[in-house]
Amino acid sequence: MVRFLMCDQRLRSHSQGKQPMIRARGNVLLHYALACALGLGAPAAFAANHNDAPPPGDTIKAVLTAPPLVPPPTNRRSPAKVVVDLEVVEKDMRLADGVTYNFWTFGGTVPGSFIRVRQGDTVEFTLKNAHDSHMPHNIDLHAVSGQGGGAEATFTLPGHKTQFTFKALNPGLYVYHCATPPVGMHIANGMYGLILVEPPEGLPKVDKEFYVMQGDFYTEGKHGDPGLQAFSLEKAIDEHPTYVVFNGSEGALTGDNALTAKAGETIRMYVGNGGPNLVSSFHVIGEIFDKVYTEGGSKFQENVQTTLIPAGGSAIVEFKADVPGNFVLVDHSIFRTFHKGTLGILKVDGEKNPSIYSGQQKDEEYAPPTKTGH
Repeated sequence: MVRFLMCDQRLRSHSQGKQPMIRARGNVLLHYALACALGLGAPAAFAANHNDAPPPGDTIKAVLTAPPLVPPPTNRRSPAKVVVDLEVVEKDMRLADGVTYNFWTFGGTVPGSFIRVRQGDTVEFTLKNAHDSHMPHNIDLHAVSGQGGGAEATFTLPGHKTQFTFKALNPGLYVYHCATPPVGMHIANGMYGLILVEPPEGLPKVDKEFYVMQGDFYTEGKHGDPGLQAFSLEKAIDEHPTYVVFNGSEGALTGDNALTAKAGETIRMYVGNGGPNLVSSFHVIGEIFDKVYTEGGSKFQENVQTTLIPAGGSAIVEFKADVPGNFVLVDHSIFRTFHKGTLGILKVDGEKNPSIYSGQQKDEEYAPPTKTGH
C-alpha cells in the first residue's frame, strides 16, 4: 500500500499541466499506480541497491547508432564492462507525407538506438527520461536474465535517470521495449529497438550491415489524413493499424534514404518487429536469403525466401547482392506494403551480370490459338 500511494503521488505531481497527444479510454495514471503496487514499475526508491564491484577488464562506453546504421563489431577476445547511456525522448516527427505523430522514443528515433555488446559482458545501463517528457517510462531488454528484463529497475520519471547492471549471458539479436503500463500504448508509440549480443567469436564478416525494424501505428485519422495524429486505443485493441512501416515512417528507407550496396557485396540485415500486434512476413523482392538466423537465435536456415518475425521478435538475414538493381523490402502480407507503408529499397550499383539475370529480352505479341470447329 505504501508503494501504491507513493507512486500515485509522484505520478500526479509530474502529470500536472502535461497532456499527452492521446485519445484513449480509461485512466492512464491508474495503470501506472497499479503497476507500482504490483512491483512492475517500482521507482528507484523502492528498488534494491546493488553496488557490486565492476568485473576485471576494460570499461567501454557503448557506441549507439540510429537506424539504419549498426555499430561496428566488438572485435574483443574477452568480456568487458560496457556502459550504455540511453535517453527517452517524446517528440513530434513525420509518420508520412503531411502526417506527424507524437512518438515516444529511445534515443530520439524509431526504432531506438542499436546496442551491440558481447556475450559475457557486464552491462551498466542508465536510462534517462527527458525533462519535457509527459510520461514515466522504463525498459525491458529481452537480452536480460532478471525480473522484467530490467523494467522493474528502470521505472523513470521525467527529468530522472535510473541505473541497473546485467550480464549478457546469451548470444542473439533481442528486442527491447518500454514496459510501463499501458504497455501496448508505449510500444505502439515507437518505444522499441534492438540489442545484439555477439558470440565470443563474433559473427562472420560481411560487407554491409543494416538495422531495419517494423512497427504498426494506430491513429485517430485515416491513412493519409494530414496533420498531427492522435493515438487510437480502440484501433490498437482491435488490431486495425492505420500504418505499418519500416523504421518509424512511410518512406524511411526509400529515395535518398534507401539502403545502398554494390554488386558482389555481402549484406547482413538485423530485422526486428516492434509490433505491438502484427507478425511480419519479411521478404526482399529479387533476393534469396543465404542464411536466416530464425528469431534472432544461434541456428540458421539456408536458402530462405520469406521469414516470419513475431511481434517482439527478430531475425538476422544474410545474402549476397549478386546483380545491380532496386530490391524492395516488404512485409509479404502484401496489402500492408502497398496501402499501409511497409516498403523499403536496397539500391545495388555495379556491373550487370547477364549470366545471373538478363533483364527483359523480348516483348512481342504471340499468335492467338487457332479456332477449331465443332
